[in-house]
Amino acid sequence: MGDNIGAALASRNLPHETDISGIGQKIANSLRLRMLVLVLLGFAAVAVPAYFAFHAVVGSTIIQLGTLFAEKQILYDRHRGLQTLMREVALAETLAGSQSIRDWANDEDDPELTRRGIAELEHFRKSFADHSYFFAMGSSGNYYFNDAGNAYAGEQLRYTLEPDNPRDSWYYATAALGAGCHLNVDNDAHLGVTKVWMNCVIREGRKVLGILGTGIDLSAFIQEVVNVPQVGVTSMFVDRQGAVQAHRDEHLVDLRSLTEGMRKKRTVFGLVDRPADQAVLRSMMESVAGGEAAVKSQFMRIGGKQVLVGIGYLDKLGWFNVTLMDVDTIIDRQLFAPIGALLAAMMGLVATTLVLVFKRQVLDRLKRLEGAVRSARSGDYGPALALDEGYPDEVGRLSRAFTEMAVAVSLHTSQLESRVRVRTEELEQLAFRDGQTGVANRRGFTAAFNALPGGSQHGLLLLDIDHFKVINDSFGHAAGDAVVGEVAARIVEAIGPEDTCARWGGDEFIVLLKESAPNELRAAAHRVMGQVNGRPVALPDGRNCGISTSVGACLIEPEDTIDMACEMADMALYMAKHAGRNRVMIFDRETVPQAQAMRG
Repeated sequence: MGDNIGAALASRNLPHETDISGIGQKIANSLRLRMLVLVLLGFAAVAVPAYFAFHAVVGSTIIQLGTLFAEKQILYDRHRGLQTLMREVALAETLAGSQSIRDWANDEDDPELTRRGIAELEHFRKSFADHSYFFAMGSSGNYYFNDAGNAYAGEQLRYTLEPDNPRDSWYYATAALGAGCHLNVDNDAHLGVTKVWMNCVIREGRKVLGILGTGIDLSAFIQEVVNVPQVGVTSMFVDRQGAVQAHRDEHLVDLRSLTEGMRKKRTVFGLVDRPADQAVLRSMMESVAGGEAAVKSQFMRIGGKQVLVGIGYLDKLGWFNVTLMDVDTIIDRQLFAPIGALLAAMMGLVATTLVLVFKRQVLDRLKRLEGAVRSARSGDYGPALALDEGYPDEVGRLSRAFTEMAVAVSLHTSQLESRVRVRTEELEQLAFRDGQTGVANRRGFTAAFNALPGGSQHGLLLLDIDHFKVINDSFGHAAGDAVVGEVAARIVEAIGPEDTCARWGGDEFIVLLKESAPNELRAAAHRVMGQVNGRPVALPDGRNCGISTSVGACLIEPEDTIDMACEMADMALYMAKHAGRNRVMIFDRETVPQAQAMRG
């Protein structure tokens, strides 16, 4: 009874165990399924740490992008500040160096010098952006001024500076700074204007002749340079003590930067929450002012928020441009959401991709190997040479072995083809070149003649070495061969690479001149004869042999055949020899009956 119950229980569990065993067997028998299981496990192992790593990378990226943006913003603001102010500074410096202004400052009571000086000021007023100027005389303290509306024409002398007047203290403070132009934000109570003044000190030795310059309206300056609307970005300019010189909030601007004590100044340090950050800010200002770096940036606590502070130095002006950036406002973290979604989707595709790896790494490679074998069988070794993919597995080793075999066969074939090509070129050289002189032979000349462009006249020269038999008899046949070779070289040197020289017979040479005319033909013939006859030929035994040549020349018309052209040149050569040798004869209509009569 007990045995029957045990058997019944065993039979109930058998289908379940059989299913598990079947699945395991399928996984064991299928590399594709094994890879799928491994991919799923790997996906789970990577997904969790990847989530936390992504958040860390996003935070780091925001900081890096914010820092880069801060540096670019600083350089941009620096450029804007310099571009806006330096033109006015340059004009003011030019005006300060004017001789008319200096003469007037040395003798203010001279009417003519006064007239010239005011004319010079009025001339520059039209070039200043604000169309205004001021000039404070060093000797008298007289203050000259005119505005954009020319409201003070004829009355440019507005008032006289007084050392005891606090409103005039800017002049004495600026004069103590030394020569050159200095910038200052000041509220002039007498004129009722608030401007960024370019104060240029005019000196003659140690004597201060005066201070002149112009200004830019502070509100316009802020709108142009500082108040450009950028979300999350606040720009300002401060001086070497940190006093705010330009800010979109005009209440932060220090209007008496040259005269008030540091304790009363509205400085950039007052915007920073923590003393430690204030010390860092001072260090950054010293670093960029000293030229250690063009831009410095650092995260600081301002207004209860973490803000990226960037600093650059406008060395020409003695100001710092400071940019405050709320990185979280500029770079929204939601911008990285698509990247996170993309990464998740990519990880989801990993499983499918890795399942396909087996197909790519084994089946596809074997298929390529089979295709390479078929191509090699038909004589195409290209696929076999590109088959080695560098894999160290069994398929890779098999592929490399076949590739090595294909390389050996392809190399052998290439060498064989190269030898055949070289031999063919040698045979062509033998077929178209004269073996003794290296110039073209009759076959080579015929090929060159047939390749002439149609529709044009060409020239033909036929040369013969005079008394060549005497040279052979007197110096020997080796000397004759040397003369023939030297003559060929001299002809080639005379005609250049565009034309063709060929050996026509034992001591005869023929020259083909492309696109020639009667004057050019005659000049070429005499040039060739002069080159050949110009100097004796040095023989192998050390002796010299003087030579001369006779030249027959003719013009080839488009309809002339090679036989006709050679016949005309031969007739001209015959006439040259009959006339006494060592000369050039040009074939023409009148020489035809004479030549025929001479040749009988």
